[in-house]
Amino acid sequence: MNKRAFAIFAVLLVQILYGLNFTFAKIVMNGHYVQPFAFVLLRVAGATALFWLIGLFLPKETIEKKDYLKFFVAAVFGVVINMLLFLKGLELTTPISASVIVTITPIIILVLSSFFLQEKITKLKIIGVLLGFCGGILLTALGTSARVGDNLPLGNLFIFINVISYSIYIILIKKLTNKYHPFTFIKWLFLFGFFMVLPFGYSEFTAIEWHSFTPYVWFSVLFVVVGATFGTYLLNPLALRNLKASTIGIFIYLQPVIAGIFAIIMGVDAIGYIKIIAMLLIFFGVYLVTKKPKVLT
Repeated sequence: MNKRAFAIFAVLLVQILYGLNFTFAKIVMNGHYVQPFAFVLLRVAGATALFWLIGLFLPKETIEKKDYLKFFVAAVFGVVINMLLFLKGLELTTPISASVIVTITPIIILVLSSFFLQEKITKLKIIGVLLGFCGGILLTALGTSARVGDNLPLGNLFIFINVISYSIYIILIKKLTNKYHPFTFIKWLFLFGFFMVLPFGYSEFTAIEWHSFTPYVWFSVLFVVVGATFGTYLLNPLALRNLKASTIGIFIYLQPVIAGIFAIIMGVDAIGYIKIIAMLLIFFGVYLVTKKPKVLT
């Protein structure tokens, strides 16, 4: 397998892991086995341990003292706000709704890039941004769930803020990932993130009744920690080394498809016309944002 083929395989596997993650995490939280913030602590602690363990066998890289603050700030947006609001939002909304909102990420990155990186926004991209936001608002305002405990407007809002936080993280690490090896960056990112999420998740973590876990719950928790956290953060940098960021961005469209099919099979979500319309608006909006303009400028 050549480098490009491996990169495509890696990014495809990332989307599969993320897509399945929506349902596995939802089942664990809604079954009251692990509360959202405790789940975040488990994710970050587990991934941190794995990254630093593997780091023992990799070449050491010297980090400039001034960059530790940048790692810290990146961890605030890329780990703390990102993961806390994602799992809290997923607890309150449905896997399909959450996965569709996540696809707005390229739109948010475009808007932030125009402000902080002075990247030009064309008329075509403005239309795409508006369509994407309309889809997100439609999903938040009119989306429904069969589960009594769900609160879709609040859950979708948390997921949307999560997307903004992750997009800010992408902007922040643009220069850092060019300066340091991705693995070096990630292990420090998670170490800082662990100490910051610890106060949020500690009380919920101590309340976990481990004896109540069934084999399926254990598998789901391990999948979220090892697969959807450690695995995705490990595979993404490997894919970025041989593929353009724009190419990787296209694969994000697979997430709601994978998440939707798996959630329906597992009986934790259902598809409806509101979700379909919102999905089409967001997909078309992201398409316009990522499309290279030919006439409109």
